[in-house]
Amino acid sequence: MKQSVNKSDFRAAFNEMDRGDNFTPAALNALYEYLEEYEQDTGEEIELDVIAICCDYDEEESLEEWARCYFCDDQLAELLKDSDDKEETLRDYILDHGQLIEFDGGIIVSKF
Repeated sequence: MKQSVNKSDFRAAFNEMDRGDNFTPAALNALYEYLEEYEQDTGEEIELDVIAICCDYDEEESLEEWARCYFCDDQLAELLKDSDDKEETLRDYILDHGQLIEFDGGIIVSKF
């Protein structure tokens, strides 16, 4: 049995599971909209599993911040060595390996 949730229910579910601090309110809104769009595009219903979402996605302030957390210095230097546009290179890397959700105030990246 599936239950439909609105954006408010989605945000409340994180608080009820003591995961309200995993994402900012803006990130939760972006994540909700992303998952809603995914359901519409694929016709596949998603079960709201707060713990799985917290395990599958990370919020960062920027692409550069994500890269500093994901790569060691040598790896990042190698990836960006021939890049004219570092943000675009990082964006392409993420999209080649997972999902990227950009929103006003930060990004959400699927863990891969």
